[in-house]
Amino acid sequence: MNERPLRLGFPVKVMGRPDLKVQDTRRWQKNPHLKCSLELLDGVLDYLRSERLDMYRLSSDIAPYATHPDMPQFHNMVAESDAELRAFGAKAREYDIRLSFHPSQYVLLNAPNPDLTRKSIWDLSSQAEMLDRMELDDEAVMITHVGGVYDDHDASRARWIAGWEQCPEHVRRRLVLENDDVRFSAADALWIHERTGVRLIFDYQHFWCLNPERLDMRDTLERFLATWPAGVRPKIHFSSPRTELREIKQKITPKQRAAAQAGKKGKPGELLKAPVKPTARVKTVLRPPIWTGHADFTNPFEFATFMRMAEGLVFDVMMEGKSKDLSLLRLRPDLLRFAPDVAARFGITAEDAGAYAADEARLERGVGAEDEADVDEGIEV
Repeated sequence: MNERPLRLGFPVKVMGRPDLKVQDTRRWQKNPHLKCSLELLDGVLDYLRSERLDMYRLSSDIAPYATHPDMPQFHNMVAESDAELRAFGAKAREYDIRLSFHPSQYVLLNAPNPDLTRKSIWDLSSQAEMLDRMELDDEAVMITHVGGVYDDHDASRARWIAGWEQCPEHVRRRLVLENDDVRFSAADALWIHERTGVRLIFDYQHFWCLNPERLDMRDTLERFLATWPAGVRPKIHFSSPRTELREIKQKITPKQRAAAQAGKKGKPGELLKAPVKPTARVKTVLRPPIWTGHADFTNPFEFATFMRMAEGLVFDVMMEGKSKDLSLLRLRPDLLRFAPDVAARFGITAEDAGAYAADEARLERGVGAEDEADVDEGIEV
């Protein structure tokens, strides 16, 4: 395991190939199916191999309506796709691509409502079944967070353990717990691990955002990695925070518009992207960044500093930049240029410089970033 270079991966959307869809998005009336999603994802695997990208997070929605309580016609879709799942998993293994899921923020093991907990376990069971039918090893995991605080931090943390204990064995074997950025810290994740044995995912940006216990980063990272069994390579999450001004669209009410037409000024100190005409119905307000937000690309100096701090430790890295695969196409030549020692740990060498220069040239021709918030961007539950 340790001889293989460390992997770099990205989640879900393929921005370098907008023509590649990652799931069947048809509404229920059109009878969407996991088989269709897997057919689409087959092309994604080919793209990953062509770009030498060897870790990928699958969308948690590739089996549409498979656990919808009011649509039993979709409930057998995973079993019906057994042959397709087995073939997809074989191709991922052939290409040496590590796969994972990250269920949405609505999948909660610590919900006060037991019905929501039961539904969440159903969702997790469905995704774990897909990974099992793909015949993937224990490196293929499902990442979750502790969940909401619900006005009682300690009770909510303990309730996660009760939810874990209700999970079937095939879910507990795949499920891993991540420290988050606004509610449950790395210390909380370690507390839960000590009582359950659940594997832990270290998230770099979350650690900076929420570490009231003032834990040391290197020591905490080592403790997280040690929760993984021998022979199973751990993985972590890394992202840089957004630093640019946020653009917030706000509706202008008829009362505000009438005041503007009467010559009255807007809110004192309000920073606008552009002057607002008296007849405008929407204005763009500029606000400071929220540090839980993910940047489009990864700061290579920040990442190199982290990796040097983690010298000697073995783990794969899921890069959560909002520009997805494009952030990796930029990061690899950046590492080769600014931190060749770090690049070498990921199998990136000077022999790759030509291919990476072509990647950079393609990026310079124009890219776009995703507007929607990721699962991990401080979304309140």
